[in-house]
Amino acid sequence: MCAMTVSYDRLWKLLIDKKMKKVDLMKKAKISSNALAHLGKNESVSIVVIGKICLALDCTPNEILEFYNE
Repeated sequence: MCAMTVSYDRLWKLLIDKKMKKVDLMKKAKISSNALAHLGKNESVSIVVIGKICLALDCTPNEILEFYNE
């Protein structure tokens, strides 16, 4: 069985393009510091967190994350 890993590198690039800091994202998307910490470690977060980020940044999930096989 293959394990899937998530990468949020696209999210960090998008924040740079929008001249936003992680704390700005946390406030605008109304996500917790705990969720932000999970994102920073490329760990899984709930679809609710992904949805809040997408609404705040006016983007799709495909623009902020990607999955790959380990």
